[in-house]
Amino acid sequence: MNAIRPRLLILGTGFASFSLVKAIDVDSYEVIIVSPRNHFLFTPLLPSTTVGTIEFRSIIEPIRTARRNIRFHQARCVRLDLENNIAHCEGFFRNTPFQLEYDLLVIGVGMVSNTFGVPGVDQHAFFMKELADARAIRQRIIECFERASKPKRDLDEVRMLLHFVVVGGGPTGVEFAAEMHDFARQDLSRWFPDLMPYVKITLLEARNDILSAFDVKLSKYALRHFRRGGVHVRTGCQVAEVQENAVVLNTGENTPCGLVVWSTGIAANDLVRSIDVPKGPLQRLVTDRDFLVVGTRNVYAIGDCSILADQDLPATAQVAQQQGKHLAKHLNRKARRMPTKPFRYRHMGMLAYIGEYRALADLKNVKGRGFTAWLFWRSAYVTKLISMRNKILVAQNWLTTFIFGRDISRF
Repeated sequence: MNAIRPRLLILGTGFASFSLVKAIDVDSYEVIIVSPRNHFLFTPLLPSTTVGTIEFRSIIEPIRTARRNIRFHQARCVRLDLENNIAHCEGFFRNTPFQLEYDLLVIGVGMVSNTFGVPGVDQHAFFMKELADARAIRQRIIECFERASKPKRDLDEVRMLLHFVVVGGGPTGVEFAAEMHDFARQDLSRWFPDLMPYVKITLLEARNDILSAFDVKLSKYALRHFRRGGVHVRTGCQVAEVQENAVVLNTGENTPCGLVVWSTGIAANDLVRSIDVPKGPLQRLVTDRDFLVVGTRNVYAIGDCSILADQDLPATAQVAQQQGKHLAKHLNRKARRMPTKPFRYRHMGMLAYIGEYRALADLKNVKGRGFTAWLFWRSAYVTKLISMRNKILVAQNWLTTFIFGRDISRF
């Protein structure tokens, strides 16, 4: 072990971990990062990349360039030996095993998509957690239109190919449905005009409303807006099975479709499940107000994979970002032997895009909707992007899309 600087091992490169990396004092700690992803992804804008409103590289930041004097390994941590302070890892590309010792460990590995045990989801549905997911969705959308445009296609097959189903009425599912609607009406309609009568977007939600975390009036507004715009919203509707070209509902109804996007919730990954410490709901790691995992002395957990012992915060980007910044400040002050303060979450509000240049803004003192909220949504997200490079790229992508439309190439 390094006697001069404690070795701080950080697992993950999401909002929580990246915020920690950006603010940690590298003169006080030897910082090592392990993650299968070598970049930070600005997930709130991920739905926009699925249809080309924003290009993929505009919302990522390489980890290696985030700070000087850090070390990064593109790998997975597969097992933790908490007693001996050893992380057992495997290289991302060839699964080559190696070990890393640490003085302090920060677990910020996030969560995985929750399939709720529904058959066929892993095999036939598309998730939306990574850029690779967004690119696969983008490829499938164009594939469906190209296949449907072939001469003498059976109309039932055309309807199947051009039916896009979104499972989950939270912000991610709603924003993808909105982006898909814009893509179809604003761009694909110019190049596939004969197919427009057969395009259908369906949003399935098990609860009785969409965007349930938002103000009720805003949620109802989004529902009315979708239905007026042609997005079919079905609430109180559960999926029993996902097939290659269909979704089967719990009522037995079989709904043919060309694409299923699954956005229904989160679940713990294998690493978090394997850690022998007290767990909270969804197998999340329970921590105190300084994010020290209950039952440990040098293991911290931040982001979606953790939960405070005395407060259940939502698994959102703003929560994770605030946690990462607080932990960096806490560790920096500990290294200087200065007093620390417990974490207090500051809710900044929620935003959601609902299509056709309209958005929702659920803030503490303002409940906005429509075009003005859309302007605020865009300005807020540009502000939240980390680097000036990405701020410029996203603004440029929005302008390019507005002037020239979205690209429909498939490669």
